[in-house]
Amino acid sequence: MAKLTRAQREWKPNTPKKPRSTRLMFASVVLFLEAFVALFLGLGLFGVHGRNPVYLIVAGILAVLLVGACAVIRKSWGPAFGWALQVVLIAGGFWEPSMFVVGGLFAVAWWYALYAGARIDRENEARARAQAEWDAAHPEASEPGDAGEVN
Repeated sequence: MAKLTRAQREWKPNTPKKPRSTRLMFASVVLFLEAFVALFLGLGLFGVHGRNPVYLIVAGILAVLLVGACAVIRKSWGPAFGWALQVVLIAGGFWEPSMFVVGGLFAVAWWYALYAGARIDRENEARARAQAEWDAAHPEASEPGDAGEVN
């Protein structure tokens, strides 16, 4: 039999599901897509600049850092680390000028993921608080067997 996770062991019926952060999901998607861009940049530089394996190694390290940043985005220093990686990706434009544009666009996407994701998270928290207040004021509405239940 498969070993249960802590969350599975602690689950009880009618336990509310912990909300997921939209900011973290948006930011992780941007970082993950940038990892692919970093790999493609390394492959392009490898082919254009005389098959130097240093380009592949550096691109691989950058891709690993970008994917690893997804894991630390929750930390207080996570967004700053993501911004540093944005600068590194834009700096790829010194070797391939189109990366100034691509890196800049990804930096805008990174900013938007952090900004809009945080706004959506705040709205979701406010909505959850309002729902909890309404549920506390109307306990009869959440009892089983009320008039709205269909058998």
